[in-house]
Amino acid sequence: MPAATQTEHRPQPVGLWVSTCVAVALLATSGFAYRLAASQFAQLTGAARLPQGTLSRLPLQIGDWVGRELTINAAVIQITDTDDRISRTYSQRGTPSRVSLFVGFGTRMRDLMPHRPQVCYPGAGWTHEQTRRAGVPLNNGAELPCQIHTFSRGGLDTRRVTVLNYYLIDGKFYPDVEELRSQALQFRTDVGYVAQVQIASGQDWPRNAAEKSLRAFAAASAGLIQTLLANAVATAGTGEPEPGEN
Repeated sequence: MPAATQTEHRPQPVGLWVSTCVAVALLATSGFAYRLAASQFAQLTGAARLPQGTLSRLPLQIGDWVGRELTINAAVIQITDTDDRISRTYSQRGTPSRVSLFVGFGTRMRDLMPHRPQVCYPGAGWTHEQTRRAGVPLNNGAELPCQIHTFSRGGLDTRRVTVLNYYLIDGKFYPDVEELRSQALQFRTDVGYVAQVQIASGQDWPRNAAEKSLRAFAAASAGLIQTLLANAVATAGTGEPEPGEN
């Protein structure tokens, strides 16, 4: 077998587009089914909703990563029923690394409880290869707990998607939905907000290289997302205007 060339490991734009579309669309369809079963948790909090566009203040340039906005279909927005959300791609300057980012925010826990990549990707025809917990060191010395999932789709044109997923509950990081379920089952009423972050790579290169890109972007962005939401929630709670608003 001939040695692998550099061309074989370059990222494929189609793969990244596929992973982005799959992530957003499956978040929508799985959310609808789960909310039917979890309607008793319709409103577990009286927290103020954040203004639409809050998440859009996440910088398009994060370190050496440069982002581009993706349009989210109106049907996806309606079905996910999140208060705010963003979908972007980020490219790392000077490298072939590119990832897709989806962040959804809500004050009702049921809206973000259903979105498990290891369930919804196979539901769309992807083969689930692996899910494992991981920790990503952050710049402030903390560690981001997350799950990393890998999926493939066979045939003559085999595609692979790697997904790094985590949740923020009132500013704290969680790797999966188990904490969300326990909070809902305890009928907690003091949960202010829940956000889910999915970072996906559909690049056609070795799995460890895709995971390295996901970890690098997660390390660069997690603290910014955490601070953005914490500040926005605090401001919404006091009724003060957001920075830059009149």
